[in-house]
Amino acid sequence: MKMKLEIDGMEAEIEEGSTILETARSVGIDIPTLCYHPALEPFGACRLCSVEIEKRGRKKIVTACNYPVEGGLVVNTKSTEIIDIRKMLLELLLARCPEEERIQSLARDYGVVKPRFKLEDEHCILCGLCTRVCEELVGISAINVISRGVEREVGAPYRSELSDDCIGCGSCALVCPTEAIKRMANIYPTTAEDIREIEDRFLEGERDEELGVYSDLIAGKTHVSGQDGGMVTALLIAGMENNFFDAALVVRREEGYKAEAVVVHDVEGIKSARGTKYLRVPMMSKLEEAVSDGKRKIAVVGTPCEVRAVRKIQQRWDLERKFPGVEIIVLGLYCLESFDYEGLKEDTRRRFGVDLDKAEKTQITRGKYVVTVDGGDYSCDVRELENEVREGCPFCDDFVSRLADISIGSVGSPDGYSTVIVRSKIGKKLLDATEFIEVEVDKKEIVKLVKLKKRNADRNFAKILEGLETREKN
Repeated sequence: MKMKLEIDGMEAEIEEGSTILETARSVGIDIPTLCYHPALEPFGACRLCSVEIEKRGRKKIVTACNYPVEGGLVVNTKSTEIIDIRKMLLELLLARCPEEERIQSLARDYGVVKPRFKLEDEHCILCGLCTRVCEELVGISAINVISRGVEREVGAPYRSELSDDCIGCGSCALVCPTEAIKRMANIYPTTAEDIREIEDRFLEGERDEELGVYSDLIAGKTHVSGQDGGMVTALLIAGMENNFFDAALVVRREEGYKAEAVVVHDVEGIKSARGTKYLRVPMMSKLEEAVSDGKRKIAVVGTPCEVRAVRKIQQRWDLERKFPGVEIIVLGLYCLESFDYEGLKEDTRRRFGVDLDKAEKTQITRGKYVVTVDGGDYSCDVRELENEVREGCPFCDDFVSRLADISIGSVGSPDGYSTVIVRSKIGKKLLDATEFIEVEVDKKEIVKLVKLKKRNADRNFAKILEGLETREKN
């Protein structure tokens, strides 16, 4: 149903349920905002979109982003009182964040050049966009508002030194109206600029549009028992035996099918972590613990989101300076998506009548989810498990762990082999120290899944990017 109202002397007609802000934009009236994004629930935190409304002869000030229109409403977006409110808000914001370009630009638009008061320099304006995009769209809630009043701030839950939840998708950095999120050290938003900087700093080889930076692409099979060709286990053993590292952060099954990140120090420890688990496991706190305990040469095995986190920690913390002598070798796994343990266990029981905790092996190959229990294989199309996919996976566009030193998976190789992508000098050194049988790789098969994951992520990011385009226009 359409509703009619008056805004800045113009008659406007808009659908019932729309807000004053949406109405203003539909007729070309600019109302400044900092905390608004059309894909998220309006919050009214920054108050810059304050407007004056009049209904039944009574006037009051409301926030346009979350105030629903009513028939016969009269709206004034540029009254003297409203302009004074915005100027005061911008003066306060400029005093809080004097170095932020977006605040400076908005302040200039309202004639505010230098605030009359001085606050402690900040970058975060507490708009809440980062926390809302992480919770409402990505579904992770890796960022929260902490404390109240003057102590209110944005950070990882429980003020953790390193987040075990952040997947580095970069959504928060996209919506943040300042540079605040990019300056946080305990979460890992990875933008396109970050990826290029990380590639330039850590990787070496030709830059491929689909596979990222790499120097070699092979399929290998070793004598080591493990997933597919056993290359991950063999690479770790070779690295440990050749003193490339003295500890490895790996994921190991513990109780039943449940898994956890552990730091191992010998070949037996490496062998105990054989096999892919398809679960997202908290890892960064374990890395922090290992480095703090004095470990200096560490191999990390992780999925693309975990690889991004490690690289951002290296990039942002500058680990070599904070912990002299620290060297990290990153082994990245191919990953289309990870699953919720409880959901996957229940689905496996319902679908196949078997207990996932008793599985000798699980595998996703050629579009099939395969569980081996008591020597028998049970399988279904992996797309049938979409309800068990972990939150955030649909926002990840990296299938082949593009930022790792060396990436390993099964796609593109014959059965019983692993596909290996070498991306750095240390990755090449590690491969050269490993004994294996080599065959050719079907690159097209890998590229097909790379494009599929990228296409799915782009579709999810479209909501965010469209909102940013709207913001820039206004």
